[in-house]
Amino acid sequence: MDRVDIKEFLPLVRRPSRYIGGEVNSIKKDLSAVSLRYALAFPDSYEVGMSHLGMQILYQTLNAVQEIACERVFAPWTDMEALLREKDLPLTTLESGLALGDFDIIGFSLQYELSYTNVLMMLDLGGLPFYSRDRSEGHPFVFGGGPLTCNPEPVADFFDAFLLGDGEEAAVEMALVVMEGRKKNLERAEILKNLAAIKGVYVPSFFDVTYNEDNTVKEVRPLVPEAGTVQRRIVMDMDSHKPVRPIVPFTETIHDRVTVEINRGCTRGCRFCQAGMIYRPIRERSPAVVMEIIDKALANTGYDDVSLLSLSAGDYSAIEPLMQGLMKGFVRKRIALSLPSLRVGTLGTALASEIKKVRKTGFTLAPEAGTERLRSVINKGITEEDLLQAVREVFALGWKSIKLYFMIGLPTETEQDVLEIAELARRVKLAAKSVRKGGRGGVRISVSVSSFIPKPFTPFQWAPQVDPVRLRSLQGMLRKRLLGQSIDFKWHDPMMSKLEGIFARGDRRLGAVIMRAFQKGCRFDGWGEKFNYTLWDEALGELAIDAKFYTSRKREREEVFAWDHLSTGVEKGFLYDQYEKSLAAKETPDCRDSACPLCGVCDFKEVKNIITDNAVPPPAPVRAAENLPSYKVRLGFSKRGDLRFLGHLELVKVIKRLIRRCGFTVK
Repeated sequence: MDRVDIKEFLPLVRRPSRYIGGEVNSIKKDLSAVSLRYALAFPDSYEVGMSHLGMQILYQTLNAVQEIACERVFAPWTDMEALLREKDLPLTTLESGLALGDFDIIGFSLQYELSYTNVLMMLDLGGLPFYSRDRSEGHPFVFGGGPLTCNPEPVADFFDAFLLGDGEEAAVEMALVVMEGRKKNLERAEILKNLAAIKGVYVPSFFDVTYNEDNTVKEVRPLVPEAGTVQRRIVMDMDSHKPVRPIVPFTETIHDRVTVEINRGCTRGCRFCQAGMIYRPIRERSPAVVMEIIDKALANTGYDDVSLLSLSAGDYSAIEPLMQGLMKGFVRKRIALSLPSLRVGTLGTALASEIKKVRKTGFTLAPEAGTERLRSVINKGITEEDLLQAVREVFALGWKSIKLYFMIGLPTETEQDVLEIAELARRVKLAAKSVRKGGRGGVRISVSVSSFIPKPFTPFQWAPQVDPVRLRSLQGMLRKRLLGQSIDFKWHDPMMSKLEGIFARGDRRLGAVIMRAFQKGCRFDGWGEKFNYTLWDEALGELAIDAKFYTSRKREREEVFAWDHLSTGVEKGFLYDQYEKSLAAKETPDCRDSACPLCGVCDFKEVKNIITDNAVPPPAPVRAAENLPSYKVRLGFSKRGDLRFLGHLELVKVIKRLIRRCGFTVK
């Protein structure tokens, strides 16, 4: 096994704390005492990867198996990549400094299409062949998981297997199959067949793709008996999985807090939302388990901020009693509570009142479209009055700012629909000012506009994507209309949206484009300062790939999609029916409290909506802070070893969280 120590080079790179490991709750096993070495890989920077809850869950789940050592590896920033290449050093994991090539499995979390070149960069730095077909018996298996496995075809040739769906159980099953196969000295092909027998596992080399003369997919044909339509893996019992020891990064991450998933899935049926379709049915955690996870995670981390994660946290059945129960303890401990995904119409005065008790963590609301008609097209199910009432309630409770998220480029959209975004933002500002001291006092309204991208397994998978030139024109119109209204305006680069759209509905022919762009130097394409569409355009041109074929053409109902051999459970006929309803601006009600729309996911026996009751246990009694003895303590410390790479602010956070983990209250 090849262990590499890069510590002597860390003064030469930005944010060296990304690369030192050793964080609180990280796990370093004796690799000579385990049967399988698993590298959990995230193809983006450390601060992005460590903010992803799925990464934390799988790390804890895999390491809970005694025979498995799971370690982490992230995409090195461009300066570190250059350093590794200059020094001829391999990419290694944080826990043991072991080179990627010495692992049995490398499991990539695929969250964003614009991270594909980073996957190739990490394989290259790890000394692995890019293509699955070129890997021999001694090479690691390369797995992929996450939402992009709904259509992994653009990167299918680079991976040995994908997991479609929830990973808490299937990831362990896949690891055990590889472990047993290695123990029995099975050939790589035989292990892949055993993997394909696991529900949710897709082995792309077991399928062949043919194309029509017009370049559409003709057929995705299974090559072995073990292959067939791959069914998404679903974890129905959320209460059986309790991740309570998240790793606490030294460096500041995007979501630097305890994050607890209160439910998975959504019943709203927004037609643009891939997550709302592919994570069906809704499965709510019981309030008692949510509180247990939060209580233990806070004790194990020292965080003072908790986020309740959901596609729509306000839809959680017990959200208000849960918030009330949590805040009884949080107020005394000065722990903030946030709901990052509140849907307009679910925010009430009681809910907002609970959030503000410690500190106002900010509100983001997503009307998505500027007009009632267009919100009916996308099945958003909210009215303008719903939005304005939510704004009045928030600002009446003392908030001074709010963020509004919209999309442009939606199906059937007109210029007037786009201009109405500015008018709606203006009315939001007036509503906010009306409840703040009779209209006096500053309020801050931010409008963020992204470009709509049709995604697989949504009703809009048949819809064309609006051209970047048109999107820039719409952005300009909107910016001009908002000018002088003291409303912040942010927008997304249409060229990044175009590239994302190409890969979202792409096929295996795009793998060559990704390889060519990687060879041209494309890295971290999801980062604005690193994105270079010119290089991608060159790669597309050199390979005679027409980008418009994947983005701006309308698909016919009977077209075979590159992902049709994969199934999330939602039937294609249901999705097309929803597409037709969208064109007629007809809404479909939420199946939580109305008739089943027959999407195909539920069998109403094992697979069905899991709705919790509203009973929330009272918090454990605590001693009043004023009755506790107080002391003055003076401490001395020094930075030694790997911690010498921490910056001042990073060190302050380490000390602050250490004090909280010790259970001390600091006045």
